[in-house]
Amino acid sequence: MRRAGIGPGRGARVSPAAAAMLGAGGAVACRELLRRAALAKLRRDVRALNDGDHRPLLAGYAPTATLRFNDGEHRWAGEHVGRDAIERFLRNFIAAGLQGEVRELALAGPPWRMTLLVRFDDRALDAAGVEIYRNRTVLLARARWGRIVLQEDFYEDTGRIIELERRLSERGVAAAR
Repeated sequence: MRRAGIGPGRGARVSPAAAAMLGAGGAVACRELLRRAALAKLRRDVRALNDGDHRPLLAGYAPTATLRFNDGEHRWAGEHVGRDAIERFLRNFIAAGLQGEVRELALAGPPWRMTLLVRFDDRALDAAGVEIYRNRTVLLARARWGRIVLQEDFYEDTGRIIELERRLSERGVAAAR
């Protein structure tokens, strides 16, 4: 390999090992840029969700996506297939007064078959501003070309979700239909 810009016939040679290291360094830098861009977008979409607008987050799901949430006696339980079902899930998040925060994001795989791990914390306050719910979550998502096709949520304490459901029912907060 010759390095451009040295002068006629005086180009410096770059060894194959050095070229490989430069290529690997470029790949790592690109992956980190992709992770930062995805993290910024996800945080922006969650801020919109916290403000009552689920549409930016919903747009990140493929039309036939599946969101799997732990089973139990609560409005979020089970498998939510398709954007309509995921939209109901997100509307219930908003109706419950939940506020979420993306803490970390890890990416693996190529853009056509990417895996995302998201550390997501959420909480809810009652009308008096007293915290009635707090939990920590890891979201495992599979994406194709920037659209989530499968998401599974794993909570630190699923009993807290059932307790939140009880409190919401006491307050008359109905599940979205």
